[in-house]
Amino acid sequence: MKKIGFLLIAALFTASMVFAGGSSAGTSGSGSATEITLISNKIEIDAALKGYAAVYEKQTGVKVNIKSFGGETPYAPNIAAMFNSGTEPEIFVIEGKAGYDDAKRSGRISDLSNEAWVKDTDVAYVDPADGKVIGFPVAIEGWGLGYNKALLAKAGVDPKTMVNIAGIKAAFEKIDAQKAALGIDAVVSMVAGPGMTWVTGLHGVNAYLTLGLPYNNSATYIDMMLKGQVDNARLTKFAEYYALLFKYANRNTLLTGGYDQQLGDYAIGKTVFIHQGNWVDPTFKDLGVTFEMGYVPHAYLDQTTDGIFVGAPSWYLVNAKSKNIAEAKKFLVTMATTPEGQDYMVNQAGMVPAFKSVKLQPAGQFSKAVQEWSGQGKIYAWQQNEMPDGFGMNTLGPIFLQLASGDIGTQQFVTLFTNAVAGIK
Repeated sequence: MKKIGFLLIAALFTASMVFAGGSSAGTSGSGSATEITLISNKIEIDAALKGYAAVYEKQTGVKVNIKSFGGETPYAPNIAAMFNSGTEPEIFVIEGKAGYDDAKRSGRISDLSNEAWVKDTDVAYVDPADGKVIGFPVAIEGWGLGYNKALLAKAGVDPKTMVNIAGIKAAFEKIDAQKAALGIDAVVSMVAGPGMTWVTGLHGVNAYLTLGLPYNNSATYIDMMLKGQVDNARLTKFAEYYALLFKYANRNTLLTGGYDQQLGDYAIGKTVFIHQGNWVDPTFKDLGVTFEMGYVPHAYLDQTTDGIFVGAPSWYLVNAKSKNIAEAKKFLVTMATTPEGQDYMVNQAGMVPAFKSVKLQPAGQFSKAVQEWSGQGKIYAWQQNEMPDGFGMNTLGPIFLQLASGDIGTQQFVTLFTNAVAGIK
């Protein structure tokens, strides 16, 4: 469904929302100025995106209204509520099959095949029904188990040893025994509570789905899942790994902490590891975090799995029901092809751009790590967004919380997970 090739490896390297009595968000405001509205699912880049919108307005006279959801305010239910209310932004986001299905069914897809940026990326979203390009890739993102390089070195742990479950267990045990000397409260900054089930039920589940599989041949376990099946042995190893992450996490943050608390614990050096991706770089920049960071794999298997998860997390769609489709297309072209747009993506938003012609290098530590892993070809694909809509966050996420709270053990986790997957059929 997504055009992903190994060129990716070589290349990887406010305005407020206008809501007025059921009218379209894309209509012009007072006077003759043109306005468009973009709905983002990345709260981390909200300030940078609004900054670029201001630059674009100064250059073109077109006002771009930005509204962002994310973190503890999930995107999907909010965009659905907007559509149900009759609000039709020019640009909105999908994250995979479920979002595509909704957009296709509701007639909100525009053909972007002839746009100038299409030949410059390998990760555009392609309509499986007719092969047309419909989605502008927001960025390239990746995640593994992030670590504080200084603290890991102080603990005497070589990250190169953390490529299988034995190496991860040994590292966690060694660090946990030195908590006082290291000045940390816990080994891992991890969350599993309400509002944060995207961390476990989406990104976490992707580790079950693709770890160790070839990048362009990674559908084995998602295909099984969509047929209502699981690999019991693999799922058991996966459950044991997440039980280990939960064991070595700060219990308060784990069970009740939100996004800010999870990032805050790691940012002030109270944990060595964090379960997040390079999208956190802008937040750490705002917090003044300067220490060096890197990634080790979520290596829950006995065999070596030396890679992190990299892909296009989301795509901008131009809403066929909006008022200013042509202006929306121009905005995306400008973002991808102009120095100002590329500066926004890399320097302001801290993203790894999805376009091969971009030569700028991100300053964020985790984004640099994503580029390094990708440049070595040590990457695994994303399949979590191919799960049915809401299944990861709403069905599987609460099972992780039961495991984190101690209400169930790993075998019960496997049973509940298996039963939930069986219900997909």
